[in-house]
Amino acid sequence: MTDNPSAAHLKESQGTAAEAGTKATERFAASGKKSKLDVPKERVSLLAGALIKAANDIVEEHEVTYEEYNALKAWLIKVGTDGEWPLFLDVWLEHTVEDVNSKERPGTVGTIEGPYYVSNAPELQTPATLEMREDEEGTPLLFHGDFTDTDGNPIKDAQVEIWHADAAGFYSQYAPDMPEWLFRGTVKADENGHFEIHTMQPAPYQIPTDGACGQLIAAAGWHAWRPAHIHIKVSAPGYQMVTQQLYFPGDPHNEDDIASAVKPELMLDVQERADGSGNEVQYDYVLAKEGESR
Repeated sequence: MTDNPSAAHLKESQGTAAEAGTKATERFAASGKKSKLDVPKERVSLLAGALIKAANDIVEEHEVTYEEYNALKAWLIKVGTDGEWPLFLDVWLEHTVEDVNSKERPGTVGTIEGPYYVSNAPELQTPATLEMREDEEGTPLLFHGDFTDTDGNPIKDAQVEIWHADAAGFYSQYAPDMPEWLFRGTVKADENGHFEIHTMQPAPYQIPTDGACGQLIAAAGWHAWRPAHIHIKVSAPGYQMVTQQLYFPGDPHNEDDIASAVKPELMLDVQERADGSGNEVQYDYVLAKEGESR
């Protein structure tokens, strides 16, 4: 989290990695994402066998000691106890899974979802203002753009699901004493595919460091920082969904994001608003039809 959270954010900072991890685990279990159990035995054998072989190859190549093996066993148990498997996998593996699964999709580039998505956020019509507290800290941000298909035609019935951290680096529903839908919403574009969203610019933050993932980071001498970003899911009937994180130029961790999720196509062009009321960014979406590929 940010180094010096204000008094307004002190209660948020009292949340623990285990509490956030448990919520992320519970939401994943309820999401239905693990309900597809018809994977052929041959595919399971291939993937599980490759994973086990890779682990054994590491043991042989680096001559892992029993002390290191037992430390790994204890740490894996702690990852589960802390509920941090969603965080671990989303930070260190999801970016490669996303690259593999989107390489043939034309249009707007995506990246990882991360562990803090919450479905069924309040629906808002454009122009929309996300829920925020009175005297919310941070810089006001107008996020706007247009939806088109790969032929340049406007898309009707498009929507933007948006969520992001506050100015202290905390996410609603994953830290205590925050409004339930703070900086979360599902914004419906107009009939021409245009959307406008008023929010506040988020801050960089560290992933939780008091749990198993933080233990690994400290032991390896890594850093835990993620650059400031806005989470996005864009969709429309008949089109392929795109999941993103959009980033801000000049952030010191754009180059060494712990989650390896930053891509040049996801960098925002931030401009000061003409009336001096904060910043604005335009980001347009090109969605591919279902079944469309490069």
